[in-house]
Amino acid sequence: MKYITVLFIIIALLSCSSTKNITENTSKNIKQIKPIKVDTVVVNKEKNNVILEKNNIDPEIKKVPEKIKSTKNFDHSSWDTLLQKHVSNKGHVDYKAFKTNRNELVNYITYLGNHIPQDSTTKEAKLAYWINAYNAMTIDLILRYYPIKSIKDIKKPWEQRFWKLGEKWYNLNEIEHQILRKMDEPRIHFAIVCASFSCPKLQNEAYTELGIDEQLTNATKEFLNDPERNTISKNSLGLSKIFQWFAKDFKQTGTLIDFLNQYSDITISDKAKKNFIDYNWNLNE
Repeated sequence: MKYITVLFIIIALLSCSSTKNITENTSKNIKQIKPIKVDTVVVNKEKNNVILEKNNIDPEIKKVPEKIKSTKNFDHSSWDTLLQKHVSNKGHVDYKAFKTNRNELVNYITYLGNHIPQDSTTKEAKLAYWINAYNAMTIDLILRYYPIKSIKDIKKPWEQRFWKLGEKWYNLNEIEHQILRKMDEPRIHFAIVCASFSCPKLQNEAYTELGIDEQLTNATKEFLNDPERNTISKNSLGLSKIFQWFAKDFKQTGTLIDFLNQYSDITISDKAKKNFIDYNWNLNE
């Protein structure tokens, strides 16, 4: 009986030792498991940028959508400042005062010359770039000859090649007809300004990549519903000659009336009679 008791004690001790070893080994294995580091993505809502905090994020996650990664291809802020300073809410330009800031205007055009659109540039950014370029160059053209009463006092004003963008010298005709009109956006005709009273008014803000669609819509509505430039009723239209000169551009997806009804405050009849108003080339000041 004594030997049996001793045998049970030995078995119990061996059992406890084995359990202890299993527990210790399990504990060691648990300690060897390293915590997984999860990289975080912080979104800056004000700048609409995505910031990756770590460099060891999966390569596929690093591919941030282009529209988030790049919200502005060009900096038009200096042009915006000049417009706010020298252009009224009604589009009247103070050329005399503008001339005192011509250096800033030339610097902006030089900036455009050093930062031209690429094939990968968005259509929105290209539209904003070329509209701003056209308007800035038109202002510069007037300032070169000011004081004058009309842009037509300048010999062949739209053929003057005063401005170099990239490796090429441009004139206003080329920007309008060879670049902007080929972008199939008829609303550009209400954004580019020929420095004349009958033109659409020069907006006192720069066009931007992110705001271009709304800006073009607003400019179109404002011009079309301006009684000094167009007279519209259900059955009768007195239209700016812009609609005659560039009729093809406004018929890309329907008739001229179809286009007008998208932006007119009055619903125009398909059978409305139309005529075109004489153009006033006096300076828009």
